[in-house]
Amino acid sequence: MTAALADSAEEEDPPESGPLRRCIATRESLPKERMLRFVLGPGREIVPDLLGKLPGRGMWLSARGDVLERALSRGAFMRAARGPVTLPSDLRARIEDGLRARIRDLLGLARRAGQAVSGWQAGREWLQAGRAGLLVQAVDGSLAERARFGGRNLPVVAPLTAAELGGVFGRDHAVHVVVSPGRLADAIRLEAERLAGFTADATQT
Repeated sequence: MTAALADSAEEEDPPESGPLRRCIATRESLPKERMLRFVLGPGREIVPDLLGKLPGRGMWLSARGDVLERALSRGAFMRAARGPVTLPSDLRARIEDGLRARIRDLLGLARRAGQAVSGWQAGREWLQAGRAGLLVQAVDGSLAERARFGGRNLPVVAPLTAAELGGVFGRDHAVHVVVSPGRLADAIRLEAERLAGFTADATQT
């Protein structure tokens, strides 16, 4: 086997099946929930596929800002696409904005399903009643107030601002949101963790 063919074989990615995906930058195989999928759009533009449902051959990247920068600087997308690609100058911002929008959508679903409440009083009542599976707090809320709210035995994430959280619940702002256990709480936590890979203060444990 020639060196060129060996390199090609090394770069070949397995089919999109099973629970793991291989990062095009680090070559690590990780659970797909901890990664981001990209596809080629019109004009061979790299498009983030945050839901993992767009048609086309997927290119997977660990959900971390430093890995994205490595992929951009080392031509990982071009190699994975087997040809020239168009890289949006705001690709990182698109990813971050898309993940925040995804979290807002999931919180909206939880609110409409009666699986989420906002505010100090309602949130504390759910905590005391054992109805809480996830605590979502405003990233720009007072650290002292966030700590005083409680929920120390719960997973805690802070991916959105108080204005963004408030908008989901029809309020000017909200610092505390409590989500009941279940698939929506799990999905919100996963998206917050993916966002945390790009914004260091987006999640806490």
